[in-house]
Amino acid sequence: MKKLKGSWTGMAVAIATVMFGAPMSSMAQDQGRTRVIVAAKPGAMAAVRAAIAKAGGRVKVELGDVNAVAIDLPLRALAALKRNGNIDFVEADPIRRPFATTSPSAPPYELGQLEPYGVRMVQADQLPSGDSLAGNRKVCIIDSGYDLAHEDLSANPVTGDSDPLGTGDWFTDENSHGTHVAGTIAAMNQAGVGVVGVAPNKALNLHIIKVFGADGWAYSSSLSNAAMKCRKAGANVISMSLGGSRAGRIEEKVFNFLTKRGILSVAASGNDGNTAFSYPASYPTVMSVGALDVDKAWATFSQFNSEVDISAPGVDVLSTVPMGSGALPSLSVGGVDYAPGAMDGSPNASVTAPLANFGLGDAVVPGGMTGQVCLIQRGNISFADKVTNCEASGGVGAVVYNNAPGGFSGTLGGAVTTIPSVTASDTEGAAMLDQLGEMATVTVEAASYAFFNGTSMATPHVSAVAALVWSYFPSCTAEQMKASLMLSAEDLGDPGRDDKFGAGLVQAKAAHDRILANGCGL
Repeated sequence: MKKLKGSWTGMAVAIATVMFGAPMSSMAQDQGRTRVIVAAKPGAMAAVRAAIAKAGGRVKVELGDVNAVAIDLPLRALAALKRNGNIDFVEADPIRRPFATTSPSAPPYELGQLEPYGVRMVQADQLPSGDSLAGNRKVCIIDSGYDLAHEDLSANPVTGDSDPLGTGDWFTDENSHGTHVAGTIAAMNQAGVGVVGVAPNKALNLHIIKVFGADGWAYSSSLSNAAMKCRKAGANVISMSLGGSRAGRIEEKVFNFLTKRGILSVAASGNDGNTAFSYPASYPTVMSVGALDVDKAWATFSQFNSEVDISAPGVDVLSTVPMGSGALPSLSVGGVDYAPGAMDGSPNASVTAPLANFGLGDAVVPGGMTGQVCLIQRGNISFADKVTNCEASGGVGAVVYNNAPGGFSGTLGGAVTTIPSVTASDTEGAAMLDQLGEMATVTVEAASYAFFNGTSMATPHVSAVAALVWSYFPSCTAEQMKASLMLSAEDLGDPGRDDKFGAGLVQAKAAHDRILANGCGL
């Protein structure tokens, strides 16, 4: 098993540039209607349902354990409903989204089994019996699904809840996020295949709740309902690589309810790189996770505030994506191998042809690039326009290089082209300008693994560590396990807890040893 960490150099990179989140228009309600959560007073739910029906409301989500329902209803009826004496309160139903960034960076991806750097960084490889006891724990992943056909996930002990009229089957994943999260937790240890997760030996039980469909967003009420389903499935840990900027009273009540019933809820702190609070991570009973890079430095996108509890690897995290949905680009010019980034939307193809300078690629030059690979500088117009202009000019492949320091990944945004395209750094572009006329090979292959950035990627590291450590001490409560993980974390940043790192980097072996020596939560 190869180990992936440190200063990365190499040729091939696998990037899946997945656009998470939906345009605002996709969240529009029926004309003149709105969606809210209605909390009934004790014993008054039947009367509340009657009032909702009278107001023309439609129940969307049942939240019986906390005496509430999510509904949509005519806007004109909202004020009167709020005045109903059987209703405790009415609140908005906020939006929740995955917390992976849309522009992951590009370390190399070699063939054969790899150990992502996060596995050792969180000490998952140091527990005395590994994950052999993990069968007494269950992690519930609330996300976009799980590719059950994946070569690195298919044999795990996994169950799930489907939503036939909504997000669909739990064992499919239309936007890759949930499968990536699941791989970090439990990608299987198989010689020569893929990656390994924090719990790689098919012992940890998983349960999947699919709240995100292809459009990549959900309501707070759907998240709350999913969390309750996790409890019914027997989960010990709920992993949520998601969130939103608006808190909800019912959502907070749900996570308080789950904590009292022995469940540890873990969520991403957010990717805005500021002091804003994201929810559910920022509720007191939820463990909020920040992101670090391979050098244990704070990730600049990671939100920092008084609710951040702990940190974990969240930059350049290699994990599973649905089979064949990722991209493995490669590029060589004149026998020199480069390390390109992926252009999302490029067809899987390979071409070898002379390299030619296409400038900014901002205009079609009929016949000007016939039978050549276009070298194009970033800037002025979209990547899609640059690549389609190259193709319309006779080009057979495209390389878009950066106009600022560093590499990048791009997207064609749905534009249809037949030529393979990749990205390159500014320095690589400058080097290739001295190689014009030499033979260039541009290749884009399908891949089933990808690098993502985000507090979404940090969260499953913590969820898995919590489950592994807890499996050694199943009598610990959820609150005690949270405390033990924080007390044993590797202190980073300012001494003691701070807003960027929380208590520090989660450490599996240190947490195990601390509980063994001091007891649960001490």
